[in-house]
Amino acid sequence: MNAVGMITEFNPLHNGHVYAMQQARKLSGADALVIVMAGNFVQRGEPAILDKWARTELVLAAGADLVIELPLSAAVQSAREFAQGGVQQLASLGVSTLAFGTEMPQLDYAGIAVKQLAEERYGRGNFTDYTQTYASQLASFYAQLGLGKITAPNAMLGLAYAQAVASLSPDMRLLPLNRLGAAHDSSTGSVAFSSGSAIRQQVRNGETPSAVPRRTADLLQNRPNYSWEQLWPLLQYRLRTAGLDELRQIDQMSEGLEYRLRGAAAAGNFADFLKQVKSKRYTYARLRRLSLNVLLNLRNGEVLNARWRPVTHVLGFNARGRQLLHAVKKDARLPIVTRVSQDMIKEDGVLALTQRADSLIEMLGGGRQNYGRRPLMEDNEC
Repeated sequence: MNAVGMITEFNPLHNGHVYAMQQARKLSGADALVIVMAGNFVQRGEPAILDKWARTELVLAAGADLVIELPLSAAVQSAREFAQGGVQQLASLGVSTLAFGTEMPQLDYAGIAVKQLAEERYGRGNFTDYTQTYASQLASFYAQLGLGKITAPNAMLGLAYAQAVASLSPDMRLLPLNRLGAAHDSSTGSVAFSSGSAIRQQVRNGETPSAVPRRTADLLQNRPNYSWEQLWPLLQYRLRTAGLDELRQIDQMSEGLEYRLRGAAAAGNFADFLKQVKSKRYTYARLRRLSLNVLLNLRNGEVLNARWRPVTHVLGFNARGRQLLHAVKKDARLPIVTRVSQDMIKEDGVLALTQRADSLIEMLGGGRQNYGRRPLMEDNEC
């Protein structure tokens, strides 16, 4: 079965996402649409506004055939690790095409990725200056290719996807889709298309978002919503009680950031905390991810270990998706999980970090997130 895949967050699912899914299926000519979706926490370092099961329900209703959870060890990372984790999941299932939205669909993503991979592997002048950040070296490389300064977030993520495909699954075809609507972090939008950021802000202002399917609007109103403000007191407690040596072991902690985080722990809310910690060197997304790692006590070694032991956790499917799973089951490169056992969520289990993070959502009223859960069917029957 020929499948097209997308790596997503759908935080929450809006009209632009539905359009992209339709275009991916149409332009690829694929038999099935596979969605790899971040779980309860997303790449910008915050909880998704709806839990992963509610969002899976929406994605299936919008036409996806199979929904897979992007492992936490990839979902709350930089674009490079995020892309690597998503492509690894799609490649394991034999997906032949990766579709993604971008502000720059005209770029030769595959060609750029091949050149970048050669530079990184053979050290031809780029990516060897360890006094610069990887992002700075990447920007210099793009400039040398005559691409100028690429700042559009989805285009940058598309280049990360392309590099992951070049290194993990060279036969996978790339399908850039012209992104419609407001910019990624825009606070405004049209009636038809809006950004996820604008929609989340509307919900938190008590407004009913207009640029979403009706089912999304219903779930946003009737299911628990999540944000950093609910987690802020817990982070404050961690920063006030954890020793500096303990904080230094946290994944992505570097260059004395433990002192900056500890010093800002008295802030009145999470937004003020970020402003106090912010510097030119660190983006807000990086600081939110680091804050989440502190809250979850995600240590560098265990994140790396989880990255080396990925599984394919199935969140939902329809009849076509079940047929695809059956067809690839014997040849899948990663273990396929359709029911989470107690052993999987133990401290040394393959879903230990996922369970640690999802326990927060359970505490906030989200219900059981992993143990015993079966994939959702399109008709919501297990």
